[in-house]
Amino acid sequence: MNTVNTGEAIVFWVCAVLSVLGAVGLITSRKAVHSALWMALTMINLAVLYIANNAPFLGMVQVIVYTGAVMMLFLFVIMVVGVDSSDSLIETIKGQRFLAMVLGLLLIVIMVWGLGSSLAGLPAVGLGEANRIDGGNVQGIAHLIFTDYLIVFEVTSALLITAAMGAMVLAHREHWQPKPTQAQLSVARFKSEEHPGNRPNPGIYARHNAVDTPALLPDGTPTDASIPGALRARGEIAPVDINDGRAIEEADSL
Repeated sequence: MNTVNTGEAIVFWVCAVLSVLGAVGLITSRKAVHSALWMALTMINLAVLYIANNAPFLGMVQVIVYTGAVMMLFLFVIMVVGVDSSDSLIETIKGQRFLAMVLGLLLIVIMVWGLGSSLAGLPAVGLGEANRIDGGNVQGIAHLIFTDYLIVFEVTSALLITAAMGAMVLAHREHWQPKPTQAQLSVARFKSEEHPGNRPNPGIYARHNAVDTPALLPDGTPTDASIPGALRARGEIAPVDINDGRAIEEADSL
């Protein structure tokens, strides 16, 4: 009879709770980026559980292939391209919500049936004994994949391809209007209320070129438009005394 020590129990309960928490966060998150991060949390904890149960090959594959490659690829695509939350309200494929619910219920039935079969079957001997039959964890997995579970392995490959296609569909953004040309952008820039041209450089019409010194307009009044936004936000603008007359004289001389 196999016994479980305290360390194994702690690892199981911590990783199990984090895995379930990540799965719940995946479903309940409103943003695709957050869902991908929750999914990565679940995958990492599953990898730890695999390694703790004498399945190092599965744990490394879980981290390197699924979490490190597939999941991060989806995450980077979503972050770079961007997904609007309103896109999820538009059904690009008719009946996809109903099909998703049916497949979800089917998955729950299969999981319950699989767990029931494993609990009602023969007593577990542990992965250590199973690995010794074929000479190791990698050999045992290869023997099962290419014999008893060959069809299941191919179906799983098709599901991964479907997941990749789904990630591309989520990351795709339709352009409802044609992309504006350079001429149209230039016209819109000058019609807007913002400053259309280049702003004056710091120190123009001033006695020095300090970055915190506002430029002086032709009438001698300072303009904060020449000060960088960070300095304006902090209020670090050098005062310019225009009442002494020298500023206007220097501006007129230029």
